[in-house]
This record gives sequence, structure tokens and C-alpha cells, in this order.
Amino acid sequence: MRHYTSPVLFAFLLLYSITAFATTYHVSVKGNDRDRGTRKRPLRTITAAAKLAMPGDTILVHQGIYREQVDPPRGGTAPGRRITYLAAHGEKVTITGSEQVKGWHRLSGDIWEVSIPNSFFGKFNPYNDLIHGDWFDDMDRQHHTGAVYFNGDWLPEAEKKEDVYITADKAMWFAEVNATYTTISARFKNADPNTGGIEINVRQKVFYPEKTGINYITVKGFTLCHAATNWAPPTAEQMALIGTNWSKGWIIEDNDISYSRCSGISLGKYGDQYDNTSANSAEGYVATIKRALANGWDKEHVGGHLIRNNTVSHCEQAGIVGSLGCAFSTVTGNTVHDIFVQRLFDGAEMAGIKFHGAIDVIISHNYIYHAQRGIWLDWMAQGTRVTRNILRDNDQDIFVEVDHGPYLVDNNFLLSAISVLDDSEGGAFVHNLVAGKIDRGLQDRLTPYFKPHSTILAGITAVKTGDMRYYNNIFLDADTVLNCYANTAPLLKAAGNIYMAKVWITTNGNKVWVQMDKTASPLPTLPVTAALLGNAMVPDLPFEDPYGKPAELDLDYFGRHRDNKHPVPGPIELKNGETGLISIWPVVPHFL
Repeated sequence: MRHYTSPVLFAFLLLYSITAFATTYHVSVKGNDRDRGTRKRPLRTITAAAKLAMPGDTILVHQGIYREQVDPPRGGTAPGRRITYLAAHGEKVTITGSEQVKGWHRLSGDIWEVSIPNSFFGKFNPYNDLIHGDWFDDMDRQHHTGAVYFNGDWLPEAEKKEDVYITADKAMWFAEVNATYTTISARFKNADPNTGGIEINVRQKVFYPEKTGINYITVKGFTLCHAATNWAPPTAEQMALIGTNWSKGWIIEDNDISYSRCSGISLGKYGDQYDNTSANSAEGYVATIKRALANGWDKEHVGGHLIRNNTVSHCEQAGIVGSLGCAFSTVTGNTVHDIFVQRLFDGAEMAGIKFHGAIDVIISHNYIYHAQRGIWLDWMAQGTRVTRNILRDNDQDIFVEVDHGPYLVDNNFLLSAISVLDDSEGGAFVHNLVAGKIDRGLQDRLTPYFKPHSTILAGITAVKTGDMRYYNNIFLDADTVLNCYANTAPLLKAAGNIYMAKVWITTNGNKVWVQMDKTASPLPTLPVTAALLGNAMVPDLPFEDPYGKPAELDLDYFGRHRDNKHPVPGPIELKNGETGLISIWPVVPHFL
């Protein structure tokens, strides 16, 4: 007599067998790397646990400061067989690329100096490592990846040693490196650095695999800080404080990520012998794309990451950066602020979120402020959706550059003086509140487009700009769209947009409220559908979600259903009586 196991029972037994053999490795600052990593006998370093962990395992890190660069040697094998790095619940766990430094001696007044043996840094000395790369602008001076932190904040690097002495009203530092010692001179205003609180960059990254193809890793609940990262251009390896390095399926969530010399999170490109050799040209980047296609740039091998509910701040290049490796990813619920604040150097990659090749990328429910640009979609935004974000106090909120589309920007609050810079085509702006100007640029660069929901190259052609759609938006500048697109009127589709006289934005800490005046003579509106938007002209593709279904726009900023005949313009489907302060961040419907 034969016995059969039901499919449901078989699946349960398979899941049980997988989870039953999964191991949790404990890490504690009181542990020992010679131990087994159990709760009673924890390991001392995350690195030691990483060497032991196999697919399905969890590395549970307990409270404390871990001064190490975590280089995971392997990843998981599937979404359900990942390796998870987890901060213990309710415990503050910090992984940092810095070290404390004492032994400072006073030169005069607030000026102090310390000499550190070069052996202290091992193989990498950030005070002898210049920031450089494609599209980097050094502004006629040198910049190093080192940093000096005083009471939790970093000091700017002086251009010359003399500046430390003569700039009495500003704390700063300068470093000199010889064959034996690194000497740092610094001004600490009204403070003795030997009493504590002084740290310096030592490690280049904090959590970053040196090998590519380290897939299916989760990093959750940590404070990650102080990295001596270099410039991350789209044509080179894009290192960051934490990065995926040409891998697939990472989850980076619920972390506090801060003080990276250049970038905070990278979903970026691998490195090779062609790094930083593009001659800063469009042709150089096209060559990079073609090499990437030959190096596994497809949905099966790269991208598909989830970046969720992190706070990213104090990075001088980008909060979240990614060239090509960002494709098929979701970036949601993050707060990104204070990006490119010191402004001692510049370049073409500065933004809260800066992506090249954002194919089928969802950027939703993020709060981005105090950045040069909030969201910058540069080259090949196709199937991209930017929805339900708040952007304020940026130089520009959204910059779409040489994209053929289709890309969709909907239900956002764009509150900066320049809300949109459009150098693209094939886009749609729907149900946004646009407080500032819309500027347009003209581009003549040959840029690629792809077959739907893939990286399969369909063609390369120049962006002509135009082919844009503006539906049911609220503008504070009544003529902004008409003036910007006057020369491409036949390619512009616009309806249901209104002018609103006043909008008030109130902030308190990390909370944001909006209050909107009554609308001025609203035009009749129609529900916006994928059919109404049509196809982006160059790729001849419709507006779809990443799974090939028509894009849906029947929900407002809060996820509430819109009127199915005459929806209210702007991000919020205002109901009767909702004219007071409306809480828009955190994203919880709350009316005062």
C-alpha cells in the first residue's frame, strides 16, 4: 500500500526542515571570537559571526559599539534563505568606521594637534586618500576621505593648515601624512579634545561586501556611521557606508545611517579597470552600460533591493546612490536629510536619492529635505514611479535627466523653490502639489531605452524633451507649466490642473503638516488612468507597474479612494471639513 504526502503537508515539512536547522549567532561586546556564538557564549565581532553564518542564519547583535568594517563573505540563496544581520530588539547597536583618538596637545588657544602612527590605520589611511572620480569637481583644492568628529558632528576639512590658525570663528581640521605619522591639527572651540568625544575616520566602509554577487542579505535595526567613502560616480564602483556591490535581493531597513564622506547607501555598480576613465562623457557611460550588460546586469542577477524605513543623513554626495544596480528596487518610508551641506566640493551626483538606470524602481513615502537635489533620476528611468513623497527645502526637488520614460510622478508634495527640473520625455506628473517653479532644459545625448520590465536594450536615441503629461496637479505658480512647455505644446497633455493661492507648511522635529487654501475656480477633472496617459513616445510603452499591470491612480496620498468621476486635484482627496492642518508625515491620516 502506497502512502502519499499532500502538497500542503510537504511544503510544511520542507519549511520546518529549513527553519529547524537555521542558526542564530549572538554577538556581544562582552563576547569572545573563540566562542560558539550562543546566547551564553557570544562572539565578540560581527565579522566573526559573518564567517560562520550560512543561508537561513541570523546574526543577532547586542547593545554596544562595534568598530569594524563588516565584509560579508557570503549571502543567502533565495528570499526565504537569506542571511540576516539584526540588532537585538530594544538595544542600541552601533557599527562605526571611526576610532577614538586621545593624546592631543594644545598648540595655542583652541588649536590642538595629535600625531598618530600610520600603523594605526593598517592598509588604508583616509588622510592620505584623495576624493576623486568621474564628474567630481574638487573646486580647486584637495579633499580627503578622512573626517574628524567632535561631540557627534563632523568638522570641515581646511584647505590649508594656516586656515586652522586664522579662522577663529570656525572649528576645522587639517592632516599631514609622512612616512611614519599622520598629524592632525584642529580647532576645537572652547573644548579640550582629551576629555572625550573626538573620533576620526579609519575604515573606508562600514557594511559592504568586497566581492560582488553576495545576494539576499538583510541589515536591520542598526546605527551605522562614520565612513571614509570615496566618490561614487555612475561609471565606477559605487562604494558607500553600506552598499550591495552588484548583488541581488538585499533588505536594508530600520537603520540610522549617517556621516559618510560621500554616500550613505549604495545600490551601485561593480568596479573594474575602466573605473573613472569615461572622460566625463555620455559616450563613456554608454560604454559602461554595454559592459554591465555583459557582466550580468539583468533582473535575475542584480538589483531587486528593498530600502525601507531608514534615516540617512550627513553625506556630502548622496543619501542613496545607485547606477544600474538599483534596477527593480523599492525605496520607501525613508527620511533623507542634510545631504551636501558642507559644500566644500561639488559634482554631478549630489542628491538625496541619485539613480542611473532606475528600471521598474518604486520611490514612495520618503521625506527628503536639506539636499541639493531631492530625487535625481539620471538616464534610463523606465517604469519608474515616484509616489507619495514629501520634498522640501532642497535646491531642486525632482530632476529627471535624459530619460525616455515612461515614468510616473504622482501624489507628491514638492515644496521647494524649484520643484521640477525636466530634461526628459515620456513622463507624467499627476495629483502633485507643486509649490515652486518648473524648469526645462534641452539635451542632445544619445541614451538607451529597453524592452518592458527588463534590461534588454531596445534602442539608443537622443532625448528631444516634451512628450509630457500634467493632470490634476495643484500649482502655486499659475503659469509654470504653460510657460515651460510653450515650444512643445503639441507634445504636452495637460488637464485638471489648478492654481492655489496659498499653502502653509508646518514642521516640528520630524513631523510635517500642510494647510491648503480654497482652490481658485477648479477646472473639471477626470480620473487619471493608464489609458489616459497613453504610451511614452520613444519606447512606445504604457504606464505600468513592475508586474506589467496598468498603473492605478485611484488612491490619494493617504491611500484613500478618490472620487471616481471628479477627483480633487493635488495629493489629498480633500473631504468636507478637511481644511485645517493635515498631518502628512509620518504618513498617518490625521486632521486637526
